Amino acid sequence: MEYYVGVDLGGTNIKAGVVDQDGNMIRKESVKTRADRDQLEIARDMGLLAQKVMVDAGLSSSDIKAIGIGSPGTPDNDSGVLIYANNLPFHQLPLRKSIREVIDLPVYIDNDANVAALAESVAGGAKGTHHSVTITIGTGLGGGVVINQRIYNGFNNAGCELGHVVIQSGGVPCTCGRKGCFEVYAAATGLIRETHLAAAENPDSVLNRLIAENGGKADGRTAFIGMREGDAAATAVVDFYIEMLAEGLANIINAFMPEIILIGGGVCNEGDALLLPVREKAISRAYLGEGVLVPRIELAQMGNDAGIIGAAMMGMNCLKDGIPG
Repeated sequence: MEYYVGVDLGGTNIKAGVVDQDGNMIRKESVKTRADRDQLEIARDMGLLAQKVMVDAGLSSSDIKAIGIGSPGTPDNDSGVLIYANNLPFHQLPLRKSIREVIDLPVYIDNDANVAALAESVAGGAKGTHHSVTITIGTGLGGGVVINQRIYNGFNNAGCELGHVVIQSGGVPCTCGRKGCFEVYAAATGLIRETHLAAAENPDSVLNRLIAENGGKADGRTAFIGMREGDAAATAVVDFYIEMLAEGLANIINAFMPEIILIGGGVCNEGDALLLPVREKAISRAYLGEGVLVPRIELAQMGNDAGIIGAAMMGMNCLKDGIPG
């Protein structure tokens, strides 16, 4: 059996795990990122956590084939440098060099959304497919594309920023500088924004009660709860959210024609209330002629382990493809 270490770097936590060649998690651990520190200190902690999880799994460095790292931002896997990460203090971070100073194994890096997509392809909802797209809905909207069971990320490792495809020209401003991006409407923050707007415009709506009961703040569940209570304003918010999500997914189908699109993130806890109408609308809008095979749209399955498992599997693929680490 071959083993790999996957490291999932987030703004709050660094998570690492030992994963076997089939994508099974053997052991996992985490530490706080403490993102206000120097980037080299954070990188060293990533290496130390990789080393710790290996030892705690009863393995030595000779048992581990490679270390894969999934990080927000734009990585350069050829040089082992994390070029930039918007929400972390990283600029031209020599990540491979820093990790190898702690544990001398091949080190590979990729974007966190990309490795999550790979995890779903290897061991999750897209297992057994060759072409898949995974969308992760959270504070932002991340997307990863897998083609022939390999991550696609463009010539400069910055491709597949699916959250920044415009779906409404001149729409709500996005943090990227454009207006009307998919992320602005389909991320949880977009759903929350629309919920607050609807509550303010409809003082008799149950949304106001739900927000008050939640400490004065809406969350990704508020509008769905209101919809289930029969509230018209809440139902309008959910309907608009589903429209925007479906619009973006139809664009993704047209661009990549994947066998399957998987949707992950907290909002997916709504299950069929979200999935069924989104699926129907997205498929009806995609460019699919009579007799053309229709992509599936399903919920992602890997949950919080996707980043670790995907990073490990990315490392495995890079090693097998003969990429220097």
